[in-house]
Amino acid sequence: MLKPLNPILTVAVPPHVHCGRSIRRYMLDTLIALLPAAVMAVVVFGVGALRVMALSCAVAVTAEVLLNRIMKREQSVDDHSALVTGLLFAFLLPASSPWWLVTVGSFAAIALGKMIFGGLGGSPLCPAIVGWAACRISWGSYMDTNATMLSSQLAAPLQQLKYFGLDAIGSIPLSDLLLGNQLGGLGAVHVAALLAGAAYLLVRGHIKWEVPAGFIVGLMLAAWIYRLMDPTTYAPPLFHLLAGGAVFGAFFLATDPSSSPIGRLPAVLFGFMAGAMVIIIRVYGMYPDGVPFAILLANLFTPLLDRIRPKPFGGPYSFRSGTEGA
Repeated sequence: MLKPLNPILTVAVPPHVHCGRSIRRYMLDTLIALLPAAVMAVVVFGVGALRVMALSCAVAVTAEVLLNRIMKREQSVDDHSALVTGLLFAFLLPASSPWWLVTVGSFAAIALGKMIFGGLGGSPLCPAIVGWAACRISWGSYMDTNATMLSSQLAAPLQQLKYFGLDAIGSIPLSDLLLGNQLGGLGAVHVAALLAGAAYLLVRGHIKWEVPAGFIVGLMLAAWIYRLMDPTTYAPPLFHLLAGGAVFGAFFLATDPSSSPIGRLPAVLFGFMAGAMVIIIRVYGMYPDGVPFAILLANLFTPLLDRIRPKPFGGPYSFRSGTEGA
């Protein structure tokens, strides 16, 4: 009799094929991408920018260590995700922010934006924006660059547009906006440096092009529509793209993996929605720069957008019924 052949099979849990990437490498690449804007922040705003960034990063890392210990979780600070969150939050602050504001906001970004949802990958909202929103709503006067940096010779284009109209920004060259010669978040306004970092992340495949592309199209289209309605009142689309934190939001905040959609079409719609809401907030809202709030609102639609054109394993999917077909 012939003996049955015993197939040599190894049962293991996925992933079965490793690409060599890791969370730590992803975060290190993000820090590298943010480095040009961080350097420009120190060059333009001085030692105050370095103080804010260093304090924010230190508080974020310390907060994650303490909260992991309190919640009896395995320490995850070595993946550098807290460091990235602290730096992203610092980029949204003016260079003259007081130490207590930086401390409270950075702690809130980790505690309320990340750890309360289970840690990295579980947050439905961008953690850095959560910390920024807590500070902006609670201590708005300290977050206002006009109130805290009156001695600066730099222009505050969005504030001037908001309070003094289109004529107030007529003398501001677009080249100054591109090079970061404007008041705003200490790292969020350095457009050229941010574009260099964004190109690095896109080449490395760490961010999806769909979200920033949708964001920029939505922002430009909404600004163009308002410009067509009344060119004597509303600023041109390119101004809105280069002023404030639009580029920073498109490439570094809206692309947060845990709070943005997964599929290609949902990602485009998510970015488009966030970009269009930036213009709506800038036109009708009380805040001159609506980028963080627009992304925060778009984050709330991520679960709904993720239901569009899903690709389940094993059969076709009916979007209307929400069940797999036979």
